[in-house]
Amino acid sequence: MPSWLVEFSSYLPQGLLLYLLVLLIAFFESIPLAGLIVPGSTLAVLFGFLAYHGTGSFSTIVISAIIGAFLGDSFSFWLGRKFGAGFLKTRRLRRQRKLTRLASLLFVHHGGKSLFFARFLGPIRGTTPFIAGLFRMSGQPFIIYTLISAILWGICYPGVGYLGGKSWHHAEQLSVQLALLMTALILMTAVHYLTKALFKKLSTGDSSKKDTEN
Repeated sequence: MPSWLVEFSSYLPQGLLLYLLVLLIAFFESIPLAGLIVPGSTLAVLFGFLAYHGTGSFSTIVISAIIGAFLGDSFSFWLGRKFGAGFLKTRRLRRQRKLTRLASLLFVHHGGKSLFFARFLGPIRGTTPFIAGLFRMSGQPFIIYTLISAILWGICYPGVGYLGGKSWHHAEQLSVQLALLMTALILMTAVHYLTKALFKKLSTGDSSKKDTEN
């Protein structure tokens, strides 16, 4: 293990406080603006790597990451539902207008699935649940999509660190491969959606043309 990681692990709390730290990191990564500062995915990989070397229980780290991610998304959703319009007018969020617009477009086109996609897209991870709350998404679908994405995120990122535990370089490589895989899956889903929408538009156009001719 690199010397800087040995030194870093020496500053970490032990026992319950360690797992609380993991939970809080996952929580704040899911909050608007805070998610742009907290490198939750990288730290989740790091904690999985350290678990391989005996710093904490891997299974408890995974559970803490899942709970933190779910609670963070839920709090972000609540913020959007209760204070969404006013919150968007704050100076800091206005500076992130492009990310807010991207999250809004993703939600409009994909609904609940956008919550799953955003969990693996760092810049809009905290903004998308907020937008879902702002758009008054129903609670039950929100919980289902958020819970599934939180479970997958909480397993995958610490899992990558644990699987690459023999060397930090290997863990970093696995992390990049996971990010590329998730990006590819998201792009494939987007292409499928666009192709489906295009065929639907074309078929509707053909039907209208035939009706006009008749």
